[in-house]
Amino acid sequence: MIQGLAALLLFQSLGEAIAQLTHAPVPGPVIGLVLLLAGLLLRQRVGKPAWAPLEQAADGLLAHLSIFFIPAAVGVMLYWEPLVREGLAWVVALVASTAAAIAVTAWFLSRRLGSDDTDDEAPAP
Repeated sequence: MIQGLAALLLFQSLGEAIAQLTHAPVPGPVIGLVLLLAGLLLRQRVGKPAWAPLEQAADGLLAHLSIFFIPAAVGVMLYWEPLVREGLAWVVALVASTAAAIAVTAWFLSRRLGSDDTDDEAPAP
């Protein structure tokens, strides 16, 4: 699990370095996540199985995902007055971004699962 966490931090640091060096308008962790995704897809393409330490680290983080919402909850309490003033705009932004994230995830999964289905088909005699 430590190796998996180290790999996650390595990709995040790499993304931060790229964002700082290129002044990219995208946050460094997002760049690191894209690099990690590219690495995993490349690993899958060459036929290597999933890396167990990374899976263990991801499963461990997902099991305690609710802890990561504590800072957001504290932020809501600190910024209660702006939230009351601009709450509708925030709700619209949250709903739109959630819908966009769900749509992109569904599209990506349907493409990935669809390509896996075609790989398993036996060639016609």
